[in-house]
Amino acid sequence: MHDDLSAAEFGEGPEGVPDEFAISLVPESAAAARDAVTELLTTQFCALVGAEMTSDVVVADALLVTSELVTNAVVHAGGVTGFAAELTGDGLRITVSDASPRLPVVEAGGAGWVGGGYGWTLVCRLAERVAIDVSPRGKSITALVTMA
Repeated sequence: MHDDLSAAEFGEGPEGVPDEFAISLVPESAAAARDAVTELLTTQFCALVGAEMTSDVVVADALLVTSELVTNAVVHAGGVTGFAAELTGDGLRITVSDASPRLPVVEAGGAGWVGGGYGWTLVCRLAERVAIDVSPRGKSITALVTMA
């Protein structure tokens, strides 16, 4: 991750980007969010399918960030309240909203730690930029994954 910004500072994608380059939904699971992003990427970014798709590192990174953001919202914040993914001139912008104002934390693996806790670290390593907007109704986390 190169810097933390508010989502408003991310800026918008190029003018005139068609709506089919974006998705907005409330997935019930990380798998549903990955499926939606996979559909977006295969129809608008690349024509990879099957084994080609799963071995493409850029696509794998985008799907991992998607999965970790949604999983964190489900496990730590009571569930996803909003989800959007959009291809921009800078890459894939993923936004996940939840009802908790608590910020993500990195687990240190101390006494009593039973595993896990790597999701937020992965998001921060794989995303070019990450922004968190907190409001009284919860938070939205936006991550930009470079698609090059």
